[in-house]
Amino acid sequence: MSIESDVRPASRERDAIVVRHLRQLILWPLQLVLQKPRGMHRPWEGLASITTNNPWQQLRDEFERDPEDFQERHYQEFITFLPFVQRFLYGSSVGRDRAEDGEPSIRVFRRRDIARVRNTYADGVTLEFGVVNVDLYFFLDVDVAIVAFEMYADDLPLERVQETLFRFGRAYPRFWDGSGHGGNCLRLVEWLDASGAVLATSDYDAKRKYLRHVGEHRAPCLAAHWEYLLRPLTPPESGDSGVPHFRQLEYYRMPFMAYLSLDDPTALTRSDFVRLALCTQSGAPGTMPFSEKSLEGFESNYCDDRYWGRDRASASGDTRILVSGRVLAVVGRQSDAFFAGRNTGLLGQFRHQFLLLFLIVHFHRAALLSLSDQLAVAMNRLVVGDTESVKRFKRGIRRAMEVFLRFTHRYWYHEVSDQDLARSLFSRLARHLDNETLYDEVRHEMLDMSDYLDSDSMRRQANTILRLTVVTIFAMIATIGTGFLGMNLIAAADQPFLWRVVFFLIVLVVTGGITAFTIIRSKRLADLLDVLSDERVAPRLKLRACLDSWRK
Repeated sequence: MSIESDVRPASRERDAIVVRHLRQLILWPLQLVLQKPRGMHRPWEGLASITTNNPWQQLRDEFERDPEDFQERHYQEFITFLPFVQRFLYGSSVGRDRAEDGEPSIRVFRRRDIARVRNTYADGVTLEFGVVNVDLYFFLDVDVAIVAFEMYADDLPLERVQETLFRFGRAYPRFWDGSGHGGNCLRLVEWLDASGAVLATSDYDAKRKYLRHVGEHRAPCLAAHWEYLLRPLTPPESGDSGVPHFRQLEYYRMPFMAYLSLDDPTALTRSDFVRLALCTQSGAPGTMPFSEKSLEGFESNYCDDRYWGRDRASASGDTRILVSGRVLAVVGRQSDAFFAGRNTGLLGQFRHQFLLLFLIVHFHRAALLSLSDQLAVAMNRLVVGDTESVKRFKRGIRRAMEVFLRFTHRYWYHEVSDQDLARSLFSRLARHLDNETLYDEVRHEMLDMSDYLDSDSMRRQANTILRLTVVTIFAMIATIGTGFLGMNLIAAADQPFLWRVVFFLIVLVVTGGITAFTIIRSKRLADLLDVLSDERVAPRLKLRACLDSWRK
């Protein structure tokens, strides 16, 4: 759906290109800040436990319904992925007698109160978009959540589509222009319910609010409509207790997928494809947003053209897929059943298979960034010399290492499908996001932390062995001295029982005191043994070392 008012005059060339159907699907990765770290492996339980003013409801899995209701769309989606990815996305029937073995790795919550979005642009134009789904994904063992927001509209000018894709998914303004409006943001975004009532509006122009929030909390402030969408989840600085908290994890521009259906996609110029793939604002046709030199490898780096430029008699002759890591866009012909089919066509794949590909690769990145942040926070909280701080640091590092190990063996894949298109798209997305490099960096950080913990443990063991060695050496003197006599120093075998108990306690206290004193002075005594065993030290210095070992 689309409603437009106060349309400004546009060039005839731009008006000739109309996007017959647009879908924008935003993914917004967030880091969860959990109040009980031990409950990290089930972060959705905190949201599900809120019964007041909570619009999020958990979705039932397709596999939990009647098998007779299982649809072909679900089947095609399922067989797209390799078996280990299927277990990640849908759970597994293996080990169903044990709940934890068959537990799905993903939980999905959905809110249904937001039915439409009304966007107001800089030139006064107002458009309404239908909202398909507003979902919130949680992942087992990883303190990351991902918001998925899907909206659509019909019959929009290409220039307006470019502006929508460029300006809509902004968590907060990057700057403010001379008129006080949020830079690169829409003038106004409004969530509407089914009756058209306004649920929340954006506040990109509230400059003082954003500046004051950063100055007070050292964290960016979310726009009011996005903050409303996430409730009852709140930022940590809100001070709300008993509710899950979240923290911004990445860039303020949210990754998105876009589906553009046109009468003739070949009418798009190279600059149009560049603007779509690299998500830049609209511009004059034929003018590039970047230099020609920087775009020399654009087609090979960002375009999947297996269905582009084929024979016009072919059913899939004009479909181009654009991939740049943070953007996955498909452009094709409205009359092409291969492209526009809602179930077996590319539109169905876009909303399901492509969404899962995009979700997996951005989940990988978000999880790795979250783990790296946990390590940095643990290091910042470490106070060298504070025993309790060191203990907390070690516990935090061991917990992060455990999560990283589970992430590696449960979620980290280099391939997700044997189907050529899905495999190619996943590879391109991961390469543009540079997930391999990020994984190696986090892995080396984990190894550095592991080496520190191992070396600290070995140091403690060495100190313990040193103290035991010193105690053994000085105890050996007394053992040999008493053993040389070949008899007890005090013959108390014939004494009354009470006297023998008293003698035993006296000897126990004296022996324990000597042993404790030896342990307390074990470091000094160990240094003394080193001096005495060094043949290069003069006897006079050895005697002074003996005297120094008894001084405070």
